[in-house]
Amino acid sequence: MTAARELKKERIELRVAASAKELIQRAMAVSGLTAGDLAYEGARRVLDEHERMVLTGADREAFLEAVTNPPEPTDRLVAALRRRRDQLG
Repeated sequence: MTAARELKKERIELRVAASAKELIQRAMAVSGLTAGDLAYEGARRVLDEHERMVLTGADREAFLEAVTNPPEPTDRLVAALRRRRDQLG
């Protein structure tokens, strides 16, 4: 884990409800992690979930069909790609 090797010199100060503080302290006790490590792990999980797309059912089937049998490019798409290629040289 990169964060474990990185020098910890930044601070974040939080005001939380008493119930949130108790929950954080319980999590620290059972996990052995510091409050900062818990915050880091929570933030990492949120970003992992945000950046990952999980498709189920009809959405998954539509995606796989489009990947397996992509539609022919439209004239507008071909023209846009040519313009972009010309812009880049």
